[in-house]
Amino acid sequence: MQMWRTLLAILSAFLCFGAPNQAYAEDGYDLWLRYAPLDSGYRATVAPHVAQIVAATGNPQVDAAADELARGLTGMVGRAPARATTAPVEGAVLLATAGSPLLAGVALPFERLGKEGYVVRSATIAGKRVTIVAGNSGQGVLYGAFRLLKLIQTRQPIAALDIVDAPKLQVRVLNHWDNLSRSIERGYAGLSLWDWQKLPHYKDPRYTDYARANASIGINATVLNNVNANADILTPEYLHKVAALAEVFRPWGIRVYLTARFSAPIEIGGLKTADPLDPAVAAWWKAKVDEIYGIIPDFGGFVVKANSEGQPGPNDYNRSHAEGANMMADALAPHGGVMMWRAFVYAAENAEDRHKQAYTEFKPLDGKFRDNVLVQVKNGAIDFQPREPFHPLFGAMPRTPLMMEFQITKEYLGFATHLAYLGTMWEEVLQADTFRPARGNTVAKVIETPVDAGAATGMAGVANIGNDRNWSGSQFDQANWYAFGRFAWDPQARAKDIAQDWAAMTWGPGAAAPIVDMMMASREAVVDYMTPLGLGHLMATGHHYGPGPWVSDLARPEWNPVYYHKADAAGIGFDRTRTGSDALGQYAPQLVARWGNLKTVPDSLLLWFHHVPWDHRMASGRSLWDELVTRYDTGVGAVTAMQGQWQGLQGKVDPVRWAEVRDFLSIQHDEAQWWRDASVAYFQSIAKRPLPAGHAPPPHDLDWYKAIKNPHAPGQAE
Repeated sequence: MQMWRTLLAILSAFLCFGAPNQAYAEDGYDLWLRYAPLDSGYRATVAPHVAQIVAATGNPQVDAAADELARGLTGMVGRAPARATTAPVEGAVLLATAGSPLLAGVALPFERLGKEGYVVRSATIAGKRVTIVAGNSGQGVLYGAFRLLKLIQTRQPIAALDIVDAPKLQVRVLNHWDNLSRSIERGYAGLSLWDWQKLPHYKDPRYTDYARANASIGINATVLNNVNANADILTPEYLHKVAALAEVFRPWGIRVYLTARFSAPIEIGGLKTADPLDPAVAAWWKAKVDEIYGIIPDFGGFVVKANSEGQPGPNDYNRSHAEGANMMADALAPHGGVMMWRAFVYAAENAEDRHKQAYTEFKPLDGKFRDNVLVQVKNGAIDFQPREPFHPLFGAMPRTPLMMEFQITKEYLGFATHLAYLGTMWEEVLQADTFRPARGNTVAKVIETPVDAGAATGMAGVANIGNDRNWSGSQFDQANWYAFGRFAWDPQARAKDIAQDWAAMTWGPGAAAPIVDMMMASREAVVDYMTPLGLGHLMATGHHYGPGPWVSDLARPEWNPVYYHKADAAGIGFDRTRTGSDALGQYAPQLVARWGNLKTVPDSLLLWFHHVPWDHRMASGRSLWDELVTRYDTGVGAVTAMQGQWQGLQGKVDPVRWAEVRDFLSIQHDEAQWWRDASVAYFQSIAKRPLPAGHAPPPHDLDWYKAIKNPHAPGQAE
């Protein structure tokens, strides 16, 4: 009897984990492409419109679109649609590029689509009702197929479709901070996906699933290696490995880019200099670029981090960033390649406010970069903090192609275990008004408007992807990958709309509403328990894990949290007005007037721009000190509320993923409380004021919190 029970258990396990779309077997691998079975009522409305897939073969992107549609419809509708190349039946889905005989006699707005746009339209051809998915290229068809699948996943009607859409940015790229050793700097989801030792001969099937996921949200490029680059990636051995990845990604419309180390001509080229104005150096880069395109014909181009955090660059030779970028851009230009040059620069020998340094270096170079150079600017002037004002370079360089750089991996927002939906942060930045040259010129408009007809546009996101089974280290961090793709496609998108789509596709429509509520409140919760009221960069040294507002002994001033909060007996905050560093002066006069006045600056940026007395009366009526403590407790309370919301979803989502989120929320609550207690203990030791009524004192003294060490926190550099 025991033997039979054992065999039955094995069989049950096999059926659970082997069958597709079994909710109780889910682990997050399928991301938002779960294609779970539809309820019978909605399935009955969809099935007549997806009876057949008609696509001419031979175009790799169209073939991929047909395969993905078949995959998705099989999972959701419960049967595989018939496949054909001609003669559609009633209810067929036609996949076609402009000029296809399948579209004969049908007028479609191809002139509005560009290279990557698509149209999804219900139509009648030869007396049969069909759904057309078309574009000027196979890539457009692929994106349109994913749009149709998303409509079905989110339970939208598909009987009368008329959708025309095209990306607003050309280069929509993930930056992987992956090292050749497979470690990932600021990565919290395991090792790098790229197994360089096994490439080029073994191509892990996950590479295809990675490409599918990116294509589904319109990402069309990936940088494979860390911005702190190793020149070896440009050697023939590694270029052939890169070519193997490019081969896998190509049917999904994704081009590979590499981070190039500026000193590569010395390290792998045998030259004695990397001076960008040296003819031998320029010739070396031209030859190297020609070699790369000979191996990878659709190579995208380079990213360079130069003269920042010890990385080599043109300043080493008294050359400007423009001279360095243009030399490499000229080598790429004949092949259609793009040069992404990072504006994240700060130097130990520069005594001015770190907030000012990128603007100081790059603003004078406006108009001096080639059109195939994208100056890659972080969303804020410091470094991916939970909240920063938008970077002052946006709007200040009207003759220079600028691209946005967001960080998807949460280096400063609790790593993988804290639920922090970044869509709200990104919308806040993109919708910020630069007032340059006039009111209404938002950051989104700046990056999506080419500076001239031939100039590139783009958005980059520092990837949060690793080889963890769920890809991103947690279920909810998948939402940030998804949201980045949606914002890169359309910088005017809205975070809540994106959250609603992701939640419905990832967890099911029945659970979406409370999950969206959690997501939309989550980032503000992190701001409150980590860096309220415009504080920033209060994290512990190096790994940025946990609080360290007391740190003051690091070699460079701007590495120390005390540099940023400047708390003393009189008050707290960094004076960036004219009476201080005048970093505020880098913004438009309208913002200088608003943010420079204690009566009009929003609470969210108060301590970013002002050193404020502890007893300053806030809009709430509380003193600044009482407001600070209240915000810390509000953040912890918001996590408690999320725990309650998630508890209410037990039984409504699959148990494996539900339990993981429950446990991660428990970690987040403990660490939010740690942040609150340590920060309050430290700032109270300076403010020397009692806690407001109803707010509990930290359970330990300040020395106890200072003694906490985390030398092995994840995400460290090599």
